[in-house]
Amino acid sequence: MNEPRSLAIPPALDVLSASEPVALFLDFDGTLVAIADTPDGIEVPSDLAARLEALAARVGQRLALVSGRSPGNLAEHLGPVLVAIAGSHGMARTGRDGQPVGTPPRQIADAALARIEAAAAAAGAAVERKAHGMALHYRLAPEREADVLAAAHELAATHGLIVKQGKCVAELVPPGGDKGSAVRAFMTEAPFAGTVPVFVGDDVTDEDGFRAATELGGFGIAVGERPSDSARYHLSSVSDVHAWLNL
Repeated sequence: MNEPRSLAIPPALDVLSASEPVALFLDFDGTLVAIADTPDGIEVPSDLAARLEALAARVGQRLALVSGRSPGNLAEHLGPVLVAIAGSHGMARTGRDGQPVGTPPRQIADAALARIEAAAAAAGAAVERKAHGMALHYRLAPEREADVLAAAHELAATHGLIVKQGKCVAELVPPGGDKGSAVRAFMTEAPFAGTVPVFVGDDVTDEDGFRAATELGGFGIAVGERPSDSARYHLSSVSDVHAWLNL
């Protein structure tokens, strides 16, 4: 596992883009905006959507937001933004034109979601229901981490799901629901196909994106102080990400 400070700062984006076409896959929380105590507590600059659209134009529209948030939740915070999006950990994928990309994953039955919600709340989690799964947050109760994670793994085994663990959150999603699947799906279609994928993210769930980018000839950039198994480069903070992207 690579400690963040042992990783180099990535070459300037303009330098990379000048040598070969680059595709950008950007996490949201902890990468483009600072993490908050609750999912709705984030502070999003009012012009961030416009800046992302301008960045997408600079890289030939080869930019996708890849977030654990649903596309609808991203829209609530960003407003309308004309870029490709892979929400719900890469499961809900649309191109810049709003059309689906790749085969959509299965939905979790409402009855199962209700049972998961009740059991997770009993374990001390703040439960966020999503279109493709359930997020169990414990940032406001870190002492309940062991209980929440134990409940998450038990529920996943019962309902045929997988657990994606992040910063003070465990998410239950259908198999195949990871950010690497989003990278692979986009990289088979224009305008992403045939370019160098670069995935930028701060959380353990972004490791799947780093690995997919590396497999496809690109690399990952880890943000913050969390050790990374798969990133090639490192940026220290959200502000450093903005500076590197010239946002």
